[in-house]
Amino acid sequence: MRGRQRRLQLGLLLLATQLYQAGLNNIPPATLAVLGLNVYLFLFPAAPLMETCVSVQETYRLRDWRRLLLSPVHHADDLHLYFNMVSFLVKGIRLERRLGSAWFFYMVSVFSLLVGVVYLGLEAALTELTHDQSHSMDCVVGFSGVIFALKVLSNHYHRGGVTYVLGYPVSNCYASWVELVLIHITAPGTSLIGHLSGILVGLLYTTGPLEKMMKICAAAWVTASTFTSSSAFASSGYSGTNGGYSRRSHAYTTADSSHAREVMEEEELAAAIRNSLNDRGRRSQREAPPPAYGFRLSEEELRWRRLRRFDS
Repeated sequence: MRGRQRRLQLGLLLLATQLYQAGLNNIPPATLAVLGLNVYLFLFPAAPLMETCVSVQETYRLRDWRRLLLSPVHHADDLHLYFNMVSFLVKGIRLERRLGSAWFFYMVSVFSLLVGVVYLGLEAALTELTHDQSHSMDCVVGFSGVIFALKVLSNHYHRGGVTYVLGYPVSNCYASWVELVLIHITAPGTSLIGHLSGILVGLLYTTGPLEKMMKICAAAWVTASTFTSSSAFASSGYSGTNGGYSRRSHAYTTADSSHAREVMEEEELAAAIRNSLNDRGRRSQREAPPPAYGFRLSEEELRWRRLRRFDS
């Protein structure tokens, strides 16, 4: 118990240090809200870990759909949380300033749900193709699938840049795929399918129909909200049919025009975090999970957790 408390304090202390270095006033509101939600649910989980992870068996066959909402925002331990949130911090700052807070929060919410849906589809397909039921029992938890989707989106907006993987420059076009393979080789306990699901969701947004579908849904919601407001204030002569959409469009324009001025600040933050991770990560490498990667709970581990709970 004492060892776990020390690790708990270590992970949260490292995360608090990174937030202090970044400066809370420099973190956009949606990014800060998502980060705060993950920290809160780590300290006060909505359910035990074995009841929040996503698998074909537990989610689809047993119809426990709430796992799709709980799995992305729960983490296996404090260092898992720390690495995921530090990775999300850099991507969130850059993307939210480019897209605007409302759209970024909407996008992260959709990505969180779709990553789990795509994961279930891939695992179900593997189960049918290989006739191996272990695929349907693999249970994943963590925010890393969403981070991979955001990584694809960030690389899409910076196509000419490079990402350093193990010190080697890799074109942003291929960085996500290189990291996917590298993680699978160096950290076999992580979920390859979970990370792949994140990449596919990111591609659905950047090259597929997802962005257009999200805009249609958002426009329909804005129209419905405006119609309700117009009806409520009709007696005062207020008419705001396009008010919500116009304000949102203006927010996009403002974010895009200021993005160029903020790139240097973001790169300095990313460099500072990378240096900190290199220094502190080496000291805790033996007990820490790989950075920004989801955990996969095997069938044996799930069974052991159940037996332990019943025994207690």
